[in-house]
Amino acid sequence: MELQKKVNYRNAVTQLEKNFKNIEGALVGEEMDKYNPLKHTFCEGYYVREVSARAGQFLISKIHKFDHPYFLMKGECCVMTEEGPIKIKAPYYGITKAGTKRVVYVNSDMVWVTVHATKNTDLDAIEEEIIAKDFSDPAISTKILKQLKNK
Repeated sequence: MELQKKVNYRNAVTQLEKNFKNIEGALVGEEMDKYNPLKHTFCEGYYVREVSARAGQFLISKIHKFDHPYFLMKGECCVMTEEGPIKIKAPYYGITKAGTKRVVYVNSDMVWVTVHATKNTDLDAIEEEIIAKDFSDPAISTKILKQLKNK
């Protein structure tokens, strides 16, 4: 049942993202990045990504290949995940699990920070390293199968 729940969520969020792309004026991809300022910081072996988002937006995250910490530094948001909805308010931190793709509603202006272990400093190379193009990426599917076997 756990696997079916994940599959259902992933199918739904993938379809939602496709639908967003077909709505005139919707902020997706590079348009969303332009509207929501990004700050990139590098520290020995780590990449810190900070995004500022204005209230009233729906955001759909990319698919993360690796577990990593995240921090809500400012604001409040509602987050839909495979495990269900949560409402979080700054200050808050958690761990993003490999294979995570979130739908976020920004209740008030927020600052969301993620930290990724990488030796890369080129943003395109980092994106290739830490972000899956879709849920069929072997980095994701292999980890999910291991998680399910360990339960």
